[in-house]
Amino acid sequence: MLSLRIAIRFLRSGHGQTVLVILGIGVAVSAQIFIGLLISSLQLTLIDRTIGRSPQITITSNTSNVYFKEWPSIAIRTQTTGLIKDLGVCASGNAIIEHNNKTIPILFRGMDANAFNRIYKVGPAIYQGQWTTSANEVLVGRELKDDLDYRLGDNLVMQTADGKTGTYKIVGFYDLGTASLNKTWVISSLATTQEFFGYGKGVTSLEITVDQLFQADVIASQIKNVLNNNNLTVDNWKAQNQELLSGLQGQSTSSLMIQIFIIVSVVIAIASILAITVFQKSRQLGILKAMGIKDRAASLIFIFEGLILGFLGSIMGVFLGILLLYGFSYGTTRPGQPALINITIDYKFIALSWGISILAGVLAALIPARRSLRLNPIDVIREG
Repeated sequence: MLSLRIAIRFLRSGHGQTVLVILGIGVAVSAQIFIGLLISSLQLTLIDRTIGRSPQITITSNTSNVYFKEWPSIAIRTQTTGLIKDLGVCASGNAIIEHNNKTIPILFRGMDANAFNRIYKVGPAIYQGQWTTSANEVLVGRELKDDLDYRLGDNLVMQTADGKTGTYKIVGFYDLGTASLNKTWVISSLATTQEFFGYGKGVTSLEITVDQLFQADVIASQIKNVLNNNNLTVDNWKAQNQELLSGLQGQSTSSLMIQIFIIVSVVIAIASILAITVFQKSRQLGILKAMGIKDRAASLIFIFEGLILGFLGSIMGVFLGILLLYGFSYGTTRPGQPALINITIDYKFIALSWGISILAGVLAALIPARRSLRLNPIDVIREG
């Protein structure tokens, strides 16, 4: 196509200017890719390390009894909805520990194997000892262990508010990555806590995970309608973590605004450069029009220039943005410590950003393309 060949020749004739424009577009697009992927990776990492390691929906009693015994039928009805991923049962209660002249309040939690491993991921978090689910054996968190100077095999003595005491053997230490949980949770088998608190076969909560984390409130409402039990409370993580949710939404909004400003800057940069090109190449355009090239073909020259600049600049920007993201992750990772963020490459976001950048180049070229339509070949040639 004649217009495409002329566009390539124009870009080659001003190769220094062309390279600078491509570099400018590449840097702008790389900033867009870097910021977008960084914020999305940060959000996913934050969710995985907080909400991802805890139930997104909990079913508890709202009566004077903190436990309920009809949980097997409730669990079956909840699972048959097909809305959940995992369901575990838990029996927990408050107690205090006295050790080395220190008294610390704790939450004694008994969980079934499903809740223990698949919902809270405590299994991989055990860094010393092991879990056997035997009666009268417990796991202790890192902070509680360090505070009270516990060792494997030590006896842990706890007491309830009504004076009941129990002695349990420490068989392992865990680190869930959250200091407040490590210091307050003492974990045991479901039967152990049921016996200690006198719950019988009752449990204090059904704890549920779902595949779509941000639909937890909708799913919780549907489960509540299915159960139709006024003695139960169905809660979800979004209602319990409004500040976290607001922070995530604020991050997404700020990321979107930054990307919009970057796209606008790309459009302005390309439009400005191509507008100058029209002025610089006006004599050549006048000659081409005098030789018979149509106005449409003349305007297409600048459309193709914008397309080429947007294409090459966005390709460079995508690779540079991903490189910056991995460089950031490497630079912020300390030896022996987990990465600050778990990098997640969103290919849909990259493809969308790449397509928008190319479209921005084409849209930016419309301004100089319209200007070229107004060029009168006779006036241009006469004025030189």
